[in-house]
Amino acid sequence: MAVTKRLSRLALGLVFASGLAGERAFAGELSAGKAKAEATCQVCHGLDGRAVIPMAANLSGQQKEYIIAQLEAYRGGKRHHEQMSIIAKMLTDDDIENVAEWYSSIEITIVMPE
Repeated sequence: MAVTKRLSRLALGLVFASGLAGERAFAGELSAGKAKAEATCQVCHGLDGRAVIPMAANLSGQQKEYIIAQLEAYRGGKRHHEQMSIIAKMLTDDDIENVAEWYSSIEITIVMPE
């Protein structure tokens, strides 16, 4: 029975540790993300994540993992867009994580219609 408890604790510890490692994989630097957004993204998506042109997506408040997945899909050719496919290919893994950190950190307010 003592062996079973130890194994259970070990398994729980491994699950916890792997969860922390997963979080670190998506840890971006906010200031670097803002700088990259100013240099690369704001023309279409705005520095605040509110799209400036009609065919661009609003990025503020999006889930960080979603932004990362979409940028990686553009960069890898799984998703295609005339401008985004080119821009994403110029982004490093760190750039993607940092930009995702920036836009996902912007808080938005939603007002439901009456």
